[in-house]
Amino acid sequence: MLAQARTLILLLTISLLSITQVQASYIVLPMDTETQKDHLKAYGITYWVLRGGEEAWWLLNYRGGSFAFPYTRTYEKECLTRGVSFEVIPDGQFNAILEEISNPEANMEAMKLEKAPEIAVYTPDFNARGEKIQPWDDAVTLVLTYAEIPYETIYDEQVLADALTQYDWLHLHHEDFTGQYGRFYRTYHSTPWYRENVRRMEALAQKLGFDKVSQLKLSVVKRIREYVAGGGFMFAMCSATDTYDIALAAEGLDICADIYDGDAADPSAQNKLNFERTFAFEEFQLARNPLEYEYSSIDHNRGRNVSADQDYFSLFDFSAKWDPVPTMLTQNHTRTVKGFMGQTTAFRKRHIKSDVLILGENKPADEARYIHGTFGDGFWTFYGGHDPEDYRHFVKDPETDLSLHPNSPGYRLILNNILFPAAKKKKRKT
Repeated sequence: MLAQARTLILLLTISLLSITQVQASYIVLPMDTETQKDHLKAYGITYWVLRGGEEAWWLLNYRGGSFAFPYTRTYEKECLTRGVSFEVIPDGQFNAILEEISNPEANMEAMKLEKAPEIAVYTPDFNARGEKIQPWDDAVTLVLTYAEIPYETIYDEQVLADALTQYDWLHLHHEDFTGQYGRFYRTYHSTPWYRENVRRMEALAQKLGFDKVSQLKLSVVKRIREYVAGGGFMFAMCSATDTYDIALAAEGLDICADIYDGDAADPSAQNKLNFERTFAFEEFQLARNPLEYEYSSIDHNRGRNVSADQDYFSLFDFSAKWDPVPTMLTQNHTRTVKGFMGQTTAFRKRHIKSDVLILGENKPADEARYIHGTFGDGFWTFYGGHDPEDYRHFVKDPETDLSLHPNSPGYRLILNNILFPAAKKKKRKT
């Protein structure tokens, strides 16, 4: 009996020590090239942990921008289920990592992630219903779905009804905020999808009390600007970047040809543009030919002499301790990212305002691919191109299968923006 009692006590002691060790452990999701099997799903795991009410750490510039959070068997099982590489370390080792990061000589920082952001994707409701009237996909919804990060869709009616106040993060993608239907007229004006899209947009404008689609889009753009000014986070890709600023600069002007809105454009509109209203761009020239698949001189497309095999852009290195915001937005396992095209591919540097932060550039081509700025209490980021893993994406091309690109550095930049609102922000020092 005595021997059995001693054995029982020993087993209980070992069990308690094991439980204590587990409770005092951390899971680290390494984000370097060599270790992580699925970089994109690692963001989804971190978001899922935050969604459950737990806090996490974003270890900036530590092994590619790794994530960490307290260990539980549930978290471990989820990492195994989703195929995300992880390491379980005792709290002493994790504290040693934090101490290493805190060294003033180390260009690293530990950012506490506090709350999973509520995400909204701006897209027509018929896209949300799966009708696919518009024959293209959206890189952000593709990666959100792949990473298993939940989001909701909103469009003009919800934006004008102040629904943006429910969300921390807003994505805009292949949208034309100038009311020119993507300038697809020359190639696609006789196709059923183009005609149906025009019909639905005109009906929506009328329903919401506007005579023209361009007037509706301007009202939406201004509401989004209010959202950002109030502390929101806006992320735009492809044509939603330059058309957003063009719409702001052209407020009160008619820049649409009669094939788009039924009457002629103001011939002197160029001289009346107000660049003080824009987020990112200034002194650009509007594309005057309404049949040209281009909006303005912002997009570095016409005359761009960059071959596909040489099309790369470089991410800038920032001080993690002094500039944590751009450091978060540029976290990656490589500093060189393969370029990709879109209706808006890249931004001519000469049109970028001086207070805008360039995060990624193709220096030989004198173009920026990834830029960021603040407006009021909020933040915005513009990312050129349509799909980071489809170099030249055409209308009606199939969707990218991200299971073939789980370590995509171009898609990681999108996910950096999605987790960005979860971090406790520090003002950028000047």
